[in-house]
Parts: sequence; C-alpha cells; structure tokens
Amino acid sequence: MNNQLALVKKDTVDVVAAKVREFQERGEIHFPANYSPENAMKSAWLILQNTLDREKRPVLQVCTKDSIANSLLDMVVQGLNPAKKQGYFIAYGKQLVFQRSYFGTMAVTKRVTGAKDIFAEVVYEGDEFEFEINRGRKKITKHKQTIASINGGKIVAAYCTIIFDDEREYTDIMTMDEIRQAWKKSKQNPDRDGSTHQEFPQEMAKKTVINRTCKSYLNSSDDSSLVMRHFNRQDDVIAEAEVEAEIAENANSETIDVEYEVVDNQKTPTQATAEAQQEILFDDESSATEPGF
Repeated sequence: MNNQLALVKKDTVDVVAAKVREFQERGEIHFPANYSPENAMKSAWLILQNTLDREKRPVLQVCTKDSIANSLLDMVVQGLNPAKKQGYFIAYGKQLVFQRSYFGTMAVTKRVTGAKDIFAEVVYEGDEFEFEINRGRKKITKHKQTIASINGGKIVAAYCTIIFDDEREYTDIMTMDEIRQAWKKSKQNPDRDGSTHQEFPQEMAKKTVINRTCKSYLNSSDDSSLVMRHFNRQDDVIAEAEVEAEIAENANSETIDVEYEVVDNQKTPTQATAEAQQEILFDDESSATEPGF
C-alpha cells in the first residue's frame, strides 16, 4: 500500500510541484506572501489519503492520476489550501475535482481584485430595505432589521457587497426564489428534512449570494490570467465529470435484452452492459482542459 501511495504521489504531487515551479520561473504566477504552495500540497496529500468516494472507496485508488494531478494544480494555482476549508476534493466516478468553498471563492476574489472586504447579509420579511441602481450597479442605501423581523425567520432576499481600498463597492442581490433555484443544483437534496439548507437557511443563502457576486465581478473584470483560467475551469470540469459518472453508472446498471435460445424449456437470456469512460488528461500547458459556478 505504501508503495502504491508513493507511485501515486510521484505521478501527481511531484508532477504538479514541478509544473508550479515552471509557472513561477516564467513569471506566469505570483503567490501571496503568506501562501506556500509546498505546504498547501502537503496538506492536500494528507487529506487525500483519507478521502473516500460515495462508495466509501479511497479516491487515490479509484480516481485517475490525471484527474488527481489536475485537481491539485487547480488548487495551487488559485492559491488555496484545503486545510483552511477553502475547498474540497470530491470524486465524480473516476474523476477527482477540487471544488472551491465560498471561503475559497472569497480568497481568490481578494487576491485577484485587491478587495479589502467581502460580506453578505440576509433580508427578512419586515426589514426596512432599500437599494438604488446607478448605471447598472446596485447599492444598498438602507437595511434596518428588528428583533421581530429576525424572529419571524422568513428570508426574502440576500445580498453580498465587495469593498475595495478606494471605497468602491460592488453589490449583487438575490431574491429567495433565485436562491432556492440555485439550491436545486445541489447534490445534497436541500428540500430534505434536516438538510443543511433547511436547518441553516440564512447561512446557506449567504454562501449562495457570495459565490454569485464574486464570480460575477471576477468574470466582468475580463482577466485572462492563469489564476482566472483555473478559477473558471471548475464548473465545466464538475459538469463534465458528473456526466461521465452518470453515464458509467447507468451503463453498469442498465440491462439490455437480446435474443435467447430455449434449452430444455429453460430460458437462458443473455444480458449486455456498456461502459462509458473518458479520460481527462493532464496537459502540459497551463490551459489544460480549459473549460468555468
């Protein structure tokens, strides 16, 4: 087992470390002073050794080495560390994906834009809430809550504001209907009794609006840097991996009837199953598998 781990580490962690050094030498990437890619990868490797897929199998045994390497590269280029809850490694079939948390999304936003603060609030029914729109930009002009409105607990909206050093602000607002629509994409079944969305709707609403606001601002900045390419890659990688996993799962479970012979009055049906698998290769170029919430 130790030998297998050593081989996987050599083909993934060591390869990614060398790749990151190349980026640094070519001046394509600069990390914040308080970020160590080496420490981030050490943390990631420790976490990966204890990460299981939904069938309770070790992801380092199930997932392809290419996808493991790509997930590590996505993490490091964005300057994130899983030990700080800035993202998670999730297996979709044989594909491993590094999925940013909203902490990670805020960290990348601050790094790329120089924002000094990002905060979110929910709006309850009964709050005094007003905003204005100037040249397509929203600005909260009044938000006053009362104990009665908070105690009522009915969330009608949520908003997130990014504040910059020059006091510029960027705000996005989502109605609760929009938030619930976004939740429908969650694999966690938010409508299930006892789900995190049901138990802590205010916190989940904040996370949702933070993710949308940060991504909206970052994408409007038209930044084609290496960091942004890996930032925008996540959604497409996840969507592609989900499709692959679903195809493989259906192919391995679907029964296809074919002709059969009658032998001694006993029917012997022949069944066939199809398998679908597609490798996501770890390209030598920084824009490997370049696909973007």
